[in-house]
Amino acid sequence: MKFINTIKNIWKIEELKNRILVTLGLLLVYRFGAQVVLPGIDASQLANLANQTDGGLLGLLNAFTGGAFSNASVFALGIMPYISASIVVQLMGIAIPYLQKLQKEGESGRRKINQITRWLTIAITLVQGPGYIYNLFATLPQGAFMLGDTITFVASSVIILTTGTIFAMWLGEKITDKGIGNGISLLIMVGIIATLPQAFIQEFASRVFESNGGLIMILIELVIWFAIILASVMLVMAVRQIPVQYARRSASGGYEKNAFGSRQYIPLKLNASGVMPIIFAQAIMFIPLAVVGVSDSDAAQGLATVFSDIFGFWYNLVFALLIIIFTYFYTAITVPTNKMADDLKRSGGFIPGIRPGTETAEFLDRVMSQITLPGSIFLALIAVFPAIVVSLLGVQQNWALFFGGTSLLIMVGVAIDTMQQVNSYLLNRHYDGLMKSGKNRKAVA
Repeated sequence: MKFINTIKNIWKIEELKNRILVTLGLLLVYRFGAQVVLPGIDASQLANLANQTDGGLLGLLNAFTGGAFSNASVFALGIMPYISASIVVQLMGIAIPYLQKLQKEGESGRRKINQITRWLTIAITLVQGPGYIYNLFATLPQGAFMLGDTITFVASSVIILTTGTIFAMWLGEKITDKGIGNGISLLIMVGIIATLPQAFIQEFASRVFESNGGLIMILIELVIWFAIILASVMLVMAVRQIPVQYARRSASGGYEKNAFGSRQYIPLKLNASGVMPIIFAQAIMFIPLAVVGVSDSDAAQGLATVFSDIFGFWYNLVFALLIIIFTYFYTAITVPTNKMADDLKRSGGFIPGIRPGTETAEFLDRVMSQITLPGSIFLALIAVFPAIVVSLLGVQQNWALFFGGTSLLIMVGVAIDTMQQVNSYLLNRHYDGLMKSGKNRKAVA
């Protein structure tokens, strides 16, 4: 009943209801587009492409696109080119003064950076599109191409794939502006969830009908799955509270000496960067496949073979290191300790035992560095956990992707972020949040 009352309270808030409906509608459009096959391809002959994406790095990419990759869909490249462009722009922001200037210009600078990211997304898609088409030529039978391997088919397909990626990017931005949650992350999450039922059914059939452990193994796997979900939630929600004291204002508007107001806290998140290090690292791990597409050397082939096995040792080692590096990088960008210290000083606040200004900024930076290290290591361990369950429990690869890794962390992180936004609407209207009871709060005078 409490949950039902909370849902009713959500529906009473007109703005929140409209945002949820807009979000669901745009996500439905995205899922519909993932089933639309490229013109000129016989949809009945895509079995070989589905087999190619059954596990491995291509299987993970297929999961990110919600099956659009194996469907030869107009959304086959998904939103990953946009993610890659965002990574490149943020990395260039460290070295290019023009981008650094834009980052300091507030909203106008952010719009210019977004425009640069969009153009770079188009450029990346125009490079990846032909690679995807030629992969189709190598994978599917000749009869699958009703127009043959003509330049007309290749050019039109690349244009459609580029348009599909841009349209998916537009859907994500509209969800962020008009809906609820982060649109780009929601598109990825919905694509991942779309493959979850099929992966579980395959694992269930393997365990039960093929006498490969039976129901007891399914039960053990579900217990481990819920435990890793709980660990992921704890990682996302964990914070280090820094106590802050504010001087009490006098009637004249100044600050009274030796008089202090109530103590408050600055919550510094253990994982301040969220799921972005996972997404960034995963995008980098797709590079070896791109390298082998333009090079026939033995070294390139060997590199692609090693790093296309997402359950292999070297892949997971490099993946974990990239996650730790990107966690520090993204935390440094998203947590401006200098600005936090300046804002604290202007508002008359200070951390007990720490001088306001530079010392406060250094203290916050030191604390962030201390909590980011264990947070990044824990994040990396969860990310490589699918490889552990495959080697120890013999879990099927498609189902193992949900035992941590990119898939689970994105789902947990995006779900919590969306719930927090819904909570803010409820609390602002004097209702309890999603994690509380649904009864009305009394308005504070």
